[in-house]
Amino acid sequence: MKKLMESVARWLNQGEDVILATIIADSGSAPRGAGARMAIIGDGSFVGTIGGGAVEFRVQQMAVQALKDKKSLIKSFTLSPNDKEDLGMICGGNVVVFIQYIPASDYNAGELFAYGFDLFTENVDSWLITDITDETDWHMTIFSEGGTIGGPLPDDILNSAFLSNNRQFEHNGRKYYSEYLSKAERVYVFGGGHISQELVPVLSHIGFSCFVFDNLPKFANRELFPSAQGVTLGDFDNISGFVDITEKDYVVIMTRGHSFDFSVQAQALKKNPRYIGVIGSRSKIAAVSQKLGEMGFSQEEISKIHSPIGIAIKADTPAEIAVSIAAELIMIRAEAR
Repeated sequence: MKKLMESVARWLNQGEDVILATIIADSGSAPRGAGARMAIIGDGSFVGTIGGGAVEFRVQQMAVQALKDKKSLIKSFTLSPNDKEDLGMICGGNVVVFIQYIPASDYNAGELFAYGFDLFTENVDSWLITDITDETDWHMTIFSEGGTIGGPLPDDILNSAFLSNNRQFEHNGRKYYSEYLSKAERVYVFGGGHISQELVPVLSHIGFSCFVFDNLPKFANRELFPSAQGVTLGDFDNISGFVDITEKDYVVIMTRGHSFDFSVQAQALKKNPRYIGVIGSRSKIAAVSQKLGEMGFSQEEISKIHSPIGIAIKADTPAEIAVSIAAELIMIRAEAR
């Protein structure tokens, strides 16, 4: 979504009309669910996907015509053989796609998508809300903790369960589609060694905002972590003097020594972040858990630590371990949302 926002803003700024195709409803077995998007311009260039296959191909064809007609439309697709709109698929589901024409002359749309792109670098909740009462005369609004941009919306919509997830809803006789925008959750990676160097690019690619912390200049090195949001040279025994961990954040601990790992764990537990993961053997885990208990941490608090870190996929190399850790963070993030 971050790349899509940036692409749409750039295309509009370059004078290109854009089609934004969004799955606004789904049922049964469909390749992608509500919230899947792709953007298409006149030369056939596109970004994003609504699932590939026959549906995406048909939507791309319809997008070309919509660009010529300069008109938006909503289209339903049945993904079952021998039914109306049979696409030769056997998924057995249905999807509804909003094929949204956005003219380059719509300055407000360009501004909205540029703002949406900027939001992905911030750790804030935000929603993209589209008034689809009249599909040819739509209005879009981005609502976030920092305010709104775009068309006006009733206050009771902005403070209700309507914004809980991707969904269509009706309010006071009007139809809306609301989508939660993925925010750039922060991951603090303590230790800049080989696994961290493999992990940070993966996490950055899947929408996490990474901050690397080490106590040696050769590891707290921006050249090792070009995709990181920040790199900090600090003291493992005083992490609060350098970073501010919140309850929304993720903490990955992979320092060079057991004593540093333990020190960071003890400090991080007091911050109650969403996730703490620590690399290490089971014997190390048992010893650390005992020491944390002696410091006054409850068994419930200690049990929140994910160690051994990552999903068990028999990972061996630093790159494989990085994939297993990334998979675990994807799961935790999805559950939190």
